Amino acid sequence: MNIGVVSVTFLIYIGVMLALGYVAYKRTTNLSDYILGGRSLGPGTAALSAGASDMSGWLLLGLPGYALAAGYEASWIAIGLLMGTWLNWLIVSRRLRVYSHAVNDSLTLPAYFEFRFADKTRLLRVVSAVFILLFFLFYTSSGLVAAGKLFESTFGMGYTLAVVVGTFAIISYTFFGGFLAVSWTDVIQGLLMAAALVIIPIMALSDMGGWGEAEAAMAASNPNLLTFFTDMDGEALGFVAIISLLGWGLGYFGQPHVLARFKAIEDDAALPLARRIAVTWTAVCLFAALMTGWVGIGYFGEAGIGDAETVFLALVQALMHPLVAGILLAAVLAAIMSTADSQLLVSSSALAEDFYKALFRKDASQQQLVWVGRFAVVGIALLALLFALDPESTVLGLVSYAWAGFGAAFGPAVILSLFWKRMNWQGALAGIIVGGVTVVVWERLSLFGLYEIIPGFILASIAIVVVSLLTKEPDAEIQATFDDVASRY
Repeated sequence: MNIGVVSVTFLIYIGVMLALGYVAYKRTTNLSDYILGGRSLGPGTAALSAGASDMSGWLLLGLPGYALAAGYEASWIAIGLLMGTWLNWLIVSRRLRVYSHAVNDSLTLPAYFEFRFADKTRLLRVVSAVFILLFFLFYTSSGLVAAGKLFESTFGMGYTLAVVVGTFAIISYTFFGGFLAVSWTDVIQGLLMAAALVIIPIMALSDMGGWGEAEAAMAASNPNLLTFFTDMDGEALGFVAIISLLGWGLGYFGQPHVLARFKAIEDDAALPLARRIAVTWTAVCLFAALMTGWVGIGYFGEAGIGDAETVFLALVQALMHPLVAGILLAAVLAAIMSTADSQLLVSSSALAEDFYKALFRKDASQQQLVWVGRFAVVGIALLALLFALDPESTVLGLVSYAWAGFGAAFGPAVILSLFWKRMNWQGALAGIIVGGVTVVVWERLSLFGLYEIIPGFILASIAIVVVSLLTKEPDAEIQATFDDVASRY
């Protein structure tokens, strides 16, 4: 591959992203602009931004790598994620957009919890922010690991240098442009990701002679790869294994960077169109990612590749002209940047709005908060960089842990806060703590081979209901607000 041509393509791509960051910087005047873009996103931007920020580098590296290693078994994750995407847009998006605006125009998820339940102790806000910072360190690290694999595979860089370069590319435009820069670039990145994922398996199948040849190659490699109900060793997939894979879909209800897109859309009437765009984009990308892994099994044959998570990169380099390869490899960088920037922004928002303003400087000016948020981006990114410097880290492994953490800590609290009037701040706090702690403990103990999001989600839901019923019901004013907001759906 002509590295010079690929390098020029990368530089042009990063230049466009920085230019968008500068334009967004000129339009960022207050914390609402920086965190939610002034609630001005159209349906297409919101949908593609939510999808791109959600999927990240794991869509082009982690999921194809898992499909290559596990065959058709990987379909269960995709099914769970597609169902989760649809349900999140269907039952959460509009209610959260309306409710967050009604309760003091809440900019962040911790702020929403505090104002939704009129929590005067501020415990809800602080504890929520702590879990956001904890799990986003791992989630952002997964993006930096993906960046390291990309630059290492493409340019022959050392892994450490590759991770550092990727980190500073992401910091640069998130630091200045905030939410608008992130959302605008996500649209480009989302379209680029989808195009790359569709093109590569089609090209590979054309080169191999069609799907029949690819499937025959999979069968020759390992016939167990062609079954949905057995693993690669021929063992039957039990109920626990299938539920664990499908359980990825539960994570959507608690992802702060995805939920932020719901709050930022300009008009809740645009949400049905946004939902259709988001679900279509997700379905196309998930299927194409699986196909990339499956085709890679046959394309590389017995020789295989050293790291399964680089199968997309290997196919691009093997199939495409350097100029096109540069564009498609830039799509990987797009996937990485589209999620890491959103995660950094949500984390910096938690520090600026939920720690600095809430606990230390209640009279802080909007300009001060914006700059606190910007410097928080740098600090959080550098901490995530330390996690990512371990070359043994896997993209899917880091994502699965953070995904479970957010899904269990915030998912039940978000859903019940939107649908259950009797829920109070004590119940919400109990659910967030029980969900987050369960994920941490369960992952360490690896109990029953069950993905930690399942017990975390269940126990958090039980904790919310039990504690809410055992404590005082919400004040009449809180319940009146609930009824008023519900009447607008």
